[in-house]
Amino acid sequence: MLLIIGTLIVLASVGGGYVLSHGYLPMLWQPYEMIIICGAAFGAFVIANSKHTIVEVMKSVPKLVMGSGFNRDFYMDLLSLMHDLFAKIRKEGIIAIEEDIEDPDSSAVFNGYPAIVKHKELVEFVCDYVRLISSGNMQPHELESLMDAEIETLQHEMSEPAHAVTSVGDALPGFGIVAAVLGITITMKDIAAPPEVLGLHIAAALVGTFLGILLSYGFVSPMAAAMNNEVHEKIKAFECVKACLIANMSGLAPQMSIEFGRKMLFSSVRPSFNELEEHVRSR
Repeated sequence: MLLIIGTLIVLASVGGGYVLSHGYLPMLWQPYEMIIICGAAFGAFVIANSKHTIVEVMKSVPKLVMGSGFNRDFYMDLLSLMHDLFAKIRKEGIIAIEEDIEDPDSSAVFNGYPAIVKHKELVEFVCDYVRLISSGNMQPHELESLMDAEIETLQHEMSEPAHAVTSVGDALPGFGIVAAVLGITITMKDIAAPPEVLGLHIAAALVGTFLGILLSYGFVSPMAAAMNNEVHEKIKAFECVKACLIANMSGLAPQMSIEFGRKMLFSSVRPSFNELEEHVRSR
């Protein structure tokens, strides 16, 4: 929703200011300039990135419209899931959750939290480290070091689409200049034409520069920043799980273990102690 609102604000501000300054709005419609700029930018994007990154970028754009989903309710469910796992381990022993971590899709514990289950990477992260803990051969500091290394790798991988889009945003003003230079070249071909015809050609060429800069700073670069912010939100979920697991492995009770995870969250999405306790009890 914020992506749509921001886009409308950019278009209304630029277009509205241009019209109020007695600009001729149809003059900005230069489809051939758009073909040059957007086509060249997309081609450069394809050259610079792997197939995996291109696919991930295509998947990330719709998520900007729908939102990441990493809100207060999501984290209360995540912490409640961790509490349920810890409580089952405390009550029945670590072997009791073996079936849950081996097949989370059919686990009654995991299926009680559909918002969490759809994040396959996060569920896999939980299951992998509960499995390592169940082996009983690792110390908390060893497990924490391994988690930090994996989270760093995940963050690097998740950031690749944002970096790819940032590169496109940086290149768009240059492609706008390319379109403008080509437009001036066409103008030179008709140098003997009347001044009003030359004026139209030059204006069309300058629109290329305008479009390259507008697309870069008004749309593509902000989208890349939004994608990067979503990565930080997603990584915070992994850090939350890490804090819960290390606390529980150190011998803390389930309620205290998830409190460590709660403290890892951003203040904008962090539930209060009482909110989380009430949510856990209601589950």
